[in-house]
Amino acid sequence: MKEELIISGRMNPKIDPILHIWSWEIPLYLFLGGLAAGILFFAALYTILGKDNMYKAAVRKAPLIVPFLLILGLITLLIDLNHKPYFWQLYTTIKLQSPMSWGAWTLMIITPVSFIWAALNIKEIFSRWDWKYIWLKDLEKWCRKQIIPIAWITIVLSVILGIYTGILLSAFNARPLWNTSILGPLFLTSGLSTGAAVIMLFSRDHSERKLFARIDILLIAIELFLITHMFMGFIASTQVQIDAAKLFLGGQYTAPFWIFVVMLGLVIPAILEVLEILKREIPVIIPASLVLFGGIMLRFIITYAGQASRWLY
Repeated sequence: MKEELIISGRMNPKIDPILHIWSWEIPLYLFLGGLAAGILFFAALYTILGKDNMYKAAVRKAPLIVPFLLILGLITLLIDLNHKPYFWQLYTTIKLQSPMSWGAWTLMIITPVSFIWAALNIKEIFSRWDWKYIWLKDLEKWCRKQIIPIAWITIVLSVILGIYTGILLSAFNARPLWNTSILGPLFLTSGLSTGAAVIMLFSRDHSERKLFARIDILLIAIELFLITHMFMGFIASTQVQIDAAKLFLGGQYTAPFWIFVVMLGLVIPAILEVLEILKREIPVIIPASLVLFGGIMLRFIITYAGQASRWLY
């Protein structure tokens, strides 16, 4: 018989196991969903404003990758599910109080909308594209006539999708780091920022890149404000929230968060974009890639750190 000495009633191996529920699939999905939402938001916005011919990368080129982003995101969600054959039950139930229900139904609607948007602009890349069948050509003509209503639907769904990626985490009251209303606006702003970065990569027009550089600088400033406000709220709250904040203020996630997210993903890209606006020769791929890197690191670090924060002592 093997004898074991129990020192404490908490966090003993094989007695109080540490649960690590979400792995890489969820933060990757949150990034892809936010990125898709950001791209579609700007595409719909400039279509409504009647500037689709002025900003072709935003309205016509960048949205072509959105269906692939959403499909890849749905695949990561499927991989994460323990009972994969029953995923369809998410689409047979509507619970207004459930963020997952909101997310499932939003994805079910916005995914075909993204395919429609891409189909309407596929000739931007493949100039000889031909739908061949008459009914497809008639459908394309009808969708073009309804482009403004489609754009309004898209802009609403993209905002819901972008903010839902943060609310999905904040709904977990048992995780103090996630239990803040800041995550929804923070992830939405980050998604818009990464969307602007992708548009800059697709654009070959200097004025369009300059516009989205300005937009991205504003979004980065908002992100920094929200991050600061989030930590100020934690420090002024209960002990568990203070402990959650300490994960980033001297704890194990301090270096990854402040180096990869804040410095490399926000501050440095903003400085480079300012220099580009001031007519310095800055390759657009550098700030855009750093923004995308910061966006994905934000999701990974928040997801993993949130699971490390807890109410139990």
